[in-house]
Amino acid sequence: MRSVCFPRCKLSRLMGWLQLVLGVLVIIVSFANLFRFYSTGFFLHDEDLCRHFYSSKNAYLGFDAKALSDRVQEVLSKMASLQDKLESTVQQMEKSKDTLDKTHISKLEYKKYLEDEVIQPLYSAHISLRQIRLPKVEGIRNSTMREEPLINSFIVEEIRKYITPKENRRGKINIFGSERVYNTIGHACVSMKKELEEYMNYDIGSFCKDDWNLAQKLMINGCDPLPRRRCLTRASKLYQKPYPINESLWRLPDGRNVRWSNYQCRNFNCLSSKNPKRGYSKCTGCFEMEKEKVKWVTTNGSLPVDFLINDVLAVKPGEIRIGLDFGIGTGTFAARMREQNVTVISTALNLGAPFCEMIALRGLIPLYVTLNQRLPFFDNTMDLIHTTGFLDGWIDLQLMDFMLFDWDRVLRPGGLLWIDRFFCNRKDLDDYMYMFLQFRYKKHKWAISPKSKEEVYLSVLLEKPPRSL
Repeated sequence: MRSVCFPRCKLSRLMGWLQLVLGVLVIIVSFANLFRFYSTGFFLHDEDLCRHFYSSKNAYLGFDAKALSDRVQEVLSKMASLQDKLESTVQQMEKSKDTLDKTHISKLEYKKYLEDEVIQPLYSAHISLRQIRLPKVEGIRNSTMREEPLINSFIVEEIRKYITPKENRRGKINIFGSERVYNTIGHACVSMKKELEEYMNYDIGSFCKDDWNLAQKLMINGCDPLPRRRCLTRASKLYQKPYPINESLWRLPDGRNVRWSNYQCRNFNCLSSKNPKRGYSKCTGCFEMEKEKVKWVTTNGSLPVDFLINDVLAVKPGEIRIGLDFGIGTGTFAARMREQNVTVISTALNLGAPFCEMIALRGLIPLYVTLNQRLPFFDNTMDLIHTTGFLDGWIDLQLMDFMLFDWDRVLRPGGLLWIDRFFCNRKDLDDYMYMFLQFRYKKHKWAISPKSKEEVYLSVLLEKPPRSL
């Protein structure tokens, strides 16, 4: 780095001011820490200390001390770096003091040095110091200290703005019975800090990056729900008007309506099951409408585990109106049920192919949720829950237990749970059968068929019983 020289008198004055600023910052940090010690009662005596300390045992409940320590250390590191840089400059000047009188520096160079080497690092440290949030005192008598959720864990300002509670403008209780609104964010976001800060690093009001795959990675790894963003989502530049509903259910959509940049394929024909490089493994033929048309409506070549839609609806004639298809696919089950005047929402993730776009372009509803997310439906509301192709024998039993209890929550009394072609190892079948039977649902259909030498298929149709309080 090129050494910069300037008149000794100006440098001495500058160094004096910087030392003063550094001293003030150190004093501020020290007083902040002293205040924290005092607020928890460390300077009280005898019974006052015990009474104060033990009555405040929940004072720092939920407060992330490690995150606060990391942020303070970050500020101290910036200040130490600035001090080292200035001391190095002074040492270089001492070595070349004989040439100082002969060297002249322009005001522009002097200004640039101050901006780049002094003001900018000092400003950065100042901002970091201001962003540190100490716990707030809440309550009146039994006061507790509380930190805004996760605020000290992130640096990107847009994340910090998002997770800071928003006070009601008029200072009154809102319709939800709260004085403020807390935006939700998944706890696993802290462990994926780098990825989340990349996701939230954008210019407000501009176009978002084409980073849906980064968002999906965050969701699958537990950073879910994701924070909202204040940028404009991207869409295909060639977007065309969708086909009318009487055509769209069983016709491949226009490929120009999909952003293909993050897929191995660049059109729907490439997604054929005959293409080994199509980019996805599940639901191998679900982008081929001729193969999809025969599902759940014909018995040709089917196994005993292949229940037909008409047979299932005949179990509760006229009662099945709304439902959820939890699996992976292009919405064919929902399309078939729509022909029966039943509205079904299909869960979907874009695992190697545009499943969400395909479902929507067929005129159906894709619900973009992960396996680990609580269903966004109220209790006892669904007439039917159907699952196939995704919930199989690879899943952990405890995770499956949480999912089944959530399905039981949203399924109404008298509603149907259709486990369609679930497969697992023969040796694990008893474990999974117990999982399905533990709720004591009424059994309407129950079938097991061999899948291979070591694996079996299981299909069941169960009815949720009424439960008295």
